[in-house]
Amino acid sequence: MALSIFLSLLLLFLFSISPANAQSFIGVNYGLLADNLPSPSDTAKLLQSTSIQKVRLYGADPTIIKSLAGTGVGIVIGVANGDIPSLASDLNFASQWISTNVLPFYPASNIILINVGNEILLSNDLNLVNQLLPAMQNVQKALEAVSLGGKIKVSTVHAMTVLGQSDPPSAGSFAPGYQAGLKGILQFLSETGSPFVINPYPFFAYLGDQRPETLSFCLFQPNPGRVDSNTGIKYMNMFDAQVDAVHSALKSMGFENVEVVVAETGWPTSGDSNVVGPSVENAKTYNGNLIAHLKSMAGTPLRPGKPIDTYIFALFDENLKPGPSFERYFGLFKPDLSMAYDIGLTKTSSSSGSQTSQSPPLGKSATSVGWCVPKEDATEEQLQASLDWVCGQGIDCGPITPGGVCFEPNNVMSHAAYAMNLYFQKSPENPTDCDFSQTARITSDNPSYNNCVYPRAGSAGDESLGGVMNKNVASDKAIESNGSEYSFSLSLHHFMSIFSFVLSIFHHVNF
Repeated sequence: MALSIFLSLLLLFLFSISPANAQSFIGVNYGLLADNLPSPSDTAKLLQSTSIQKVRLYGADPTIIKSLAGTGVGIVIGVANGDIPSLASDLNFASQWISTNVLPFYPASNIILINVGNEILLSNDLNLVNQLLPAMQNVQKALEAVSLGGKIKVSTVHAMTVLGQSDPPSAGSFAPGYQAGLKGILQFLSETGSPFVINPYPFFAYLGDQRPETLSFCLFQPNPGRVDSNTGIKYMNMFDAQVDAVHSALKSMGFENVEVVVAETGWPTSGDSNVVGPSVENAKTYNGNLIAHLKSMAGTPLRPGKPIDTYIFALFDENLKPGPSFERYFGLFKPDLSMAYDIGLTKTSSSSGSQTSQSPPLGKSATSVGWCVPKEDATEEQLQASLDWVCGQGIDCGPITPGGVCFEPNNVMSHAAYAMNLYFQKSPENPTDCDFSQTARITSDNPSYNNCVYPRAGSAGDESLGGVMNKNVASDKAIESNGSEYSFSLSLHHFMSIFSFVLSIFHHVNF
C-alpha cells in the first residue's frame, strides 16, 4: 500500500514540475459555414503548430472532435438551438446526446465545456427561452450519470445585448426583461462551477461610435482613456470595459463569483465599402494587442491579475455565412492554412525543447533596429495618454516611479520615452509598435543616461531587457523558463516533505 502511495505521489510531483502553459486562456472559434475549409486533420495539425490551447465548436462534429484526440487542445462543443426542447423535456434524450457526442471521444479528445444553445435569450422565442435552463440541467444530469459532472462544464452563450446598461462598467446590469430568466441560469452556473459565457465585440461598439479616439480605445492603442464616474477607474480599452460591465451585472444579481468566459471576440479584415472599420491592419492590431493584453496577466480593473479565457473569432473566414459581408472575414488563417496576418501565434523551437511564442523572439533582427523615443513635436497630453496606456498593458513601469532609477528627470517626456521603448522592445521587428498614434519614432542613438538603461533587444551583454520586461511581458521562452524553475523549486520543497513522510510509512508498514 505504501508503495502505491509513493508511486502516486511521485507521479503527482513529476506532473507538478512540468512547465505551465502560459497561453492556456487563448482559444479560437472553429466555424464551418464555408465550402473551402481544410480537412479537420489538417486543421488539427495547424492548431498544434500554434500556441492556441482551446477550440470552440458551434456543434459537435465527430470528425473534428476525433481529429483533436491526443492533442491536449481543450474543446468546447455546442448543442444546437433546435435540440433544446427535446433536451428540456426528456432526460433520456440528454443521455443519448452525451452518449453520441461525448463518450466516444472523451478523454482522448479533451472536451471541457458544453454550450447549450447560442444567444437563446435574443431569439424572442419565449418558449425556447423558458426551456433553456431545464435543458442545461438535463445535460448536467446526463454528465453526472456517467461520472463526468464537474469534469465537463455546462453553460450557454450570451450576446452583449443581454446587458441593459454597460456604461460606466461599474453600473453594468442585465436588461430588466432578461433578469427573471437569468436568475435560474446564474444559480445553476454558481452551483456547478460553470462560467457565464459572453460575446463582447469592441468592433461593434466602434460601428456605433466612429470617432478616432473610439477606434484607438477599441484597438488597445494609446488613447486618453475613459474614467468610470462611479469608481474613478480609468479604462484604457473597450475589451476591459465590456468584460467588467458583465462582472458588475453578475454582482448586481448576487453572483459575483461566477467566472466570465469570452466565447467570441474579433475584428474583420474586410467588408462593404460603406462600413468603416474592417481592415487587415485593424484586425491585426486588435487581435495582436488583445493577445498581448491577455499574456500580460493584467486581468481587468475589476478582476486584476486574472486573465479571461478568451476565444478569438475566428479560425477561418466563412464564405457562406449570412449577414453583412464583414461577417465572412474574421479568419486568422486562410483555407490554404497560411496566416491571414501574423500576430505571433506560431510556435518556435529551441534546442532545449519546444517553446511557444506569441510574438517573435526578443532579439530577432533587433540589433539594427534601435530604440523607440517620442517625437519632438509630440504634445504632453499625447505622451501622457501613451504613458498611461503602456503602463496599463502589463509593462513594468517601476523604474519611472518615485525611487526608480529612471524617475529623474521627473517629466512626462522622459517617462513616456522609457515606457514607449520598453513596449516596443518586446517585438522590435514590428515598427508599428513604435507608432503611438504617430507620436514616436525609432532612433539609433542610445537614449540611456546615468544609471537609467534603455533596453534594446539583442544588444550584446545587455541583460537589462529580460530583467525589466519579464515581470509581465517577457518572451514566452523567458516566462516558461523562469516559471518552470520557480515551479520546480517550490514543488521540490513540497516533494521532499512528502518523500520524508512516505519513508516513515515504509519504516512502519510491513509488506
